[in-house]
Amino acid sequence: MNNNLLSLLKTKYINIPLYIFKLKDKLKLDTDTFIFLMYLSSCGDNILFDLSTMSNDLGISTTELMRYIENLTNNDLMDLKVITNDKGVMEEYISLENFYNKLSVLVVDEVVNSDNHEEEKTIFDKIEQEFGRTLSPIEVEIIRGWLENNITVELIEQALKEAIFSGVTNLKYIDKILYEWGKKGFKTKSDVEEYQTRRREKKNDTKVDVFDYDWLDEE
Repeated sequence: MNNNLLSLLKTKYINIPLYIFKLKDKLKLDTDTFIFLMYLSSCGDNILFDLSTMSNDLGISTTELMRYIENLTNNDLMDLKVITNDKGVMEEYISLENFYNKLSVLVVDEVVNSDNHEEEKTIFDKIEQEFGRTLSPIEVEIIRGWLENNITVELIEQALKEAIFSGVTNLKYIDKILYEWGKKGFKTKSDVEEYQTRRREKKNDTKVDVFDYDWLDEE
């Protein structure tokens, strides 16, 4: 890391939120360029493109500055805009609008993924609760396999309900249900419920409970 940039961090002149630092790799930036980006963001909006001032602030050469600027530009994180000042003189300014737009997308993705992780963790707990025991390592891998194959937690929970209603507490049964649903193209709980409704109407038997039939032995 550039020693001058490191010294700048130690003086706490630049504040780097942890959630942004965690996204550094996704922004495709090396550490020095990332610190320079944080320096720019600390300068506010419409930063005057003045290499001399930035060089003095950071204690680095204009050659290094241009390398950082090129990295940011190539990664579509900044661009230069020409603005006419109050005196009618045209000046170049640095815009970080692209960076903030990209950052907002990455932060939302992080939140969504975090929520999904919590939801996936919940399904393990729910199955253990319904089975009344701890899942074995093999069972854990089976559930992970469902999730990795984009079977939603909602659909797994619905299959779990089917199994419990049938008095079965093993993953093989649930796996077969999910397999049958996959062949029918079911993706959500609504898909299952709509199919069950159509099936009841077809048999003209409104007394049949929503779970009162065997998915593995249909006519």
